[in-house]
Order: sequence, then C-alpha cells, then structure tokens
Amino acid sequence: MPGTRDEAGGSQPASRTPARRVSVDPQGPVLVEGPVEVVLDDGTVARSDRFAVALCTCRRSRTYPWCDTSHRRRERSAPPTEERKP
Repeated sequence: MPGTRDEAGGSQPASRTPARRVSVDPQGPVLVEGPVEVVLDDGTVARSDRFAVALCTCRRSRTYPWCDTSHRRRERSAPPTEERKP
C-alpha cells in the first residue's frame, strides 16, 4: 500500500495514523479493535462504537456482519439416565 511501511521496508507516511489491531481465529470470528465501520456487499455500512468487535467469517450469524457465535459446533448431550431401584 502506498505511503505505508511494512516490516520488510518501504516508505513511511508523512503523518502516522494509529493502526487497528485485528486478531484472526481460524475456528471463529475476526476480532477488531473498534470503533469500526464495515462496508457490506450491497454497499450499506454497519457501524459499531464498541471497543472491540467480532466479525463473522462463516456467515451463519443472525446479526451479520457481527458474530453471534453461530460458528460454534453444537453438540447434543445425552439426557441423564436415572437408575431406578425397586
């Protein structure tokens, strides 16, 4: 990207803008330090003023583009068995 510097070298911008921290979890959402604006496929903008947001990458979220943990695998546990003694 012009005007930026990566670890391999390059040019520095004239005024340095604080970088946003992004954390990628292969099994879950992308965590971004906020506030953030997300431009969606249809051109609409979703905004969050929270200090950090989780962005959905699986598109299962009912609150897309925000993650609602729908990516988590659901495991049904067997109902507890009761032992009856006569």
